[in-house]
Amino acid sequence: MLERADIVIIGAGAAGLMAGIWAGRIQPQRTIVILDGARKLGAKILVSGGGRCNVTHQQVEAAAYAGSSRHAINKVLRRFEVSQTISFFRELGVELKREETGKLFPITDSARTILDALLLAVQKTNVLIQYPYRIETVAKAVNGFRVGGEWGQLVAREVVLATGGKSLPKTGSDGHGYELANALGHSITPRVFPALVPLTLPTGHFIRELSGLTVSATLEVRSRSGKKLIAFSNSTLCTHFGLSGPSVLDISRYYLDAKFDDPETTLVINWWPEKTTEQLDAELQTLARISVLKYLRSALPESLARALCQQAALDPSTSGNNLTRSLRLTLARLVTQMPLPITGDRGYNFAEVTAGGVPLRELHLDRMESRVCPGLYLCGEICDVDGRIGGFNFQWAWASGYVAGVSVGKK
Repeated sequence: MLERADIVIIGAGAAGLMAGIWAGRIQPQRTIVILDGARKLGAKILVSGGGRCNVTHQQVEAAAYAGSSRHAINKVLRRFEVSQTISFFRELGVELKREETGKLFPITDSARTILDALLLAVQKTNVLIQYPYRIETVAKAVNGFRVGGEWGQLVAREVVLATGGKSLPKTGSDGHGYELANALGHSITPRVFPALVPLTLPTGHFIRELSGLTVSATLEVRSRSGKKLIAFSNSTLCTHFGLSGPSVLDISRYYLDAKFDDPETTLVINWWPEKTTEQLDAELQTLARISVLKYLRSALPESLARALCQQAALDPSTSGNNLTRSLRLTLARLVTQMPLPITGDRGYNFAEVTAGGVPLRELHLDRMESRVCPGLYLCGEICDVDGRIGGFNFQWAWASGYVAGVSVGKK
């Protein structure tokens, strides 16, 4: 193991590899080392996108992110845009394809293609990757930093923290990076919690009995007073534990965050997004010869339609115009604004990203260098930035890793 290096990058995930590639390209004569504590490199890349790796999205805007201010996030994103990501991977021999959703994947449909290309690019820049080398401490030293672990220690002029957050801890991102940043003078947001995470429902809830069913639905976070705070419409998956799918993952961080401020925050689902409660109530009254079940089946799977009728305590074969006003309204509300008794989330083991981290206000965003500890750079998920599903979090990794890598390379 080397005793000294010009640049040490801690973390060989998407952002760390990106930083290493660009630092090596800028300064090929410098000694650059990437250290990672995992026994298997790139595990989070390999499992992303169902093993296909959703590299980015066709249109990335700061509005798709939460955490630090959108202005700050946008400042970094504009330094390395989607077009540059596409060109970068093309240069590495990887062509991307765009799907109808706007998501971009490698044409091979294999995350291994992305990881192999990144590792080869690192190798070509003569950047050294050492693993498993878990970093226990990073401390300021004369003219640089002391980086240490059970394997020994290494003195470096500059350090890049790309440790990730706390999501999928089995891949190596167990939150220790926050401790390293904190020890070097950085603050961590008061809230650090799972984002893009499935949500759980009580045992015996009828949705859990519909496990495997997928519908397009709208989810809304509502305040104690009933005010809509945010909504997402997308594919929604009923599971044996509760709810998952794109709409649930996207809204999870906003729901969990709102619950910190107001425990009476609720999550509401509209199983038929094209309809309001009032529209459904009015249409039910016109159904003279059409059963409630047949009407609901025009938009919903039969199993869900029957379950909703059961929850409303009505006979599904009843025609709409024969329902009492009370039953009509009960059913209409169940279909279009049903409160979900969320009991929690599935935690970091199932979360795709972490909400919270080092605030961007503590960094010089033109280079991702620390304002409180010169010579220290941060990029990727350790920052207080988390995006929606669809490649947004990878784009943050590519952009912030690029800025950190180029900047530390030039220095």
